[in-house]
Amino acid sequence: MAINDLVSDALTRVRNAGMRRLPVTTLVHSKSVEAVANILVEKGYIESCNVIEDGVKKTIKVVLKYNDEGKTVINELQRVSKPGRRVYKGNKDIKRFKNGYGTIIVSTSHGVLPNDKAYELGIGGEVMCTVW
Repeated sequence: MAINDLVSDALTRVRNAGMRRLPVTTLVHSKSVEAVANILVEKGYIESCNVIEDGVKKTIKVVLKYNDEGKTVINELQRVSKPGRRVYKGNKDIKRFKNGYGTIIVSTSHGVLPNDKAYELGIGGEVMCTVW
């Protein structure tokens, strides 16, 4: 089955695994999906992510993070820029999200960055997704 948008597929897999309270899920590998997963680990939304190579095929194993009540740490994981409608924002527009509780993941000329690092560097870019 061909997947057109690997990032939205990865976000949907993480969202669905969280709703089913699964400890681990696997994602189709791409550089942008790996960068998004690493940002989610860095910001504390998921426990860990590891790239698994099986010959030519690569996948990303994601370990989800849950709170004491057994609910996932991620309240909302939403794809913003899609292949049919790209969304770009400048550095002043990505300063804060959900009063600092959320994160905007931005694809910039310096790579895929969270909104706070992109704002520090003074660059904007394509808004890939929002997390809180």
